Amino acid sequence: MEKNEPQTRAGFVSLIGAPNAGKSTITNHFAGSKVSIVSPKAQTTRTTVKGIGIFENTQIIFLDTPGIFKPKRRLDRAMVDSAWGGVKDADIVALVVDAKRGFDAETKNIVQKLKDDNIKALLVLNKADIVKRQNLLTLSAEINAFYDFEETFMISALTGEGIDDFYAFLATHLPVSPWFYPEEEMSDMPLKFLAAEIVREKLFLYLHDELPYALTVEPELWERRQDNSVRAEMTIYVERDNQKIIVLGKGGQMIKKIGQSARQELEEILEDRIHLFLFVKVRENWGNDPARYSPWNLNYNA
Repeated sequence: MEKNEPQTRAGFVSLIGAPNAGKSTITNHFAGSKVSIVSPKAQTTRTTVKGIGIFENTQIIFLDTPGIFKPKRRLDRAMVDSAWGGVKDADIVALVVDAKRGFDAETKNIVQKLKDDNIKALLVLNKADIVKRQNLLTLSAEINAFYDFEETFMISALTGEGIDDFYAFLATHLPVSPWFYPEEEMSDMPLKFLAAEIVREKLFLYLHDELPYALTVEPELWERRQDNSVRAEMTIYVERDNQKIIVLGKGGQMIKKIGQSARQELEEILEDRIHLFLFVKVRENWGNDPARYSPWNLNYNA
């Protein structure tokens, strides 16, 4: 490094919290593009996703982890294991709390584990734009009385309110280091997996009740063509024939709507023409198939 060049920093920040706290929204806001899917439904994120960006002279790599909740299925256990694995890999841990929901049982269980394991962490109260200031201060005092967090930030990941203060703190507290990724890189997730996640996001958006939790999406093909467009083929696995009928919809209208919505968003993100083909297959008990876990870096035996 030349003497006159500014000192660079780089490091990993693990965002943990209950489902729907806003971890993915923070990650996407910082990366400047969608790298992690979001939906109003809980437990949308299934694996740890990296969101990469530069703040001042620091490259911050956010680890957007699955929401931590009481697991019931094998997939649930793998998701929670992935979340706590992100904590082990991080230079800084930040607990993101939905300030509107408050210090509920799920968040209290997470804080208890941080306390039991003596894990230093930051507290990030999200959705500050819709919660009164006095209520935020009361919530901050309540959580910090339970466990002493190093710093507390009150932000809105949706509007950006207060979020630069959070980024600035990270930028000055991550280790002195060369950057780990090229400056323009926003995520290390392969594009075909990002495409599969976008399709799964649309399934969460358009399908109701528990069905989105009973399916998974896997990329089968991601092929660049001579005209620079991409042919992408994705398989949606469901557990039962009646679920396949719902995903397809009457006359194939539902799967068509999902495909169009996913393609449009992918073209906006990637600035490429996408030819997206979706297939729906029944694979009973896919949640207990080890082959469904390894491509997403999930621990089948968690």
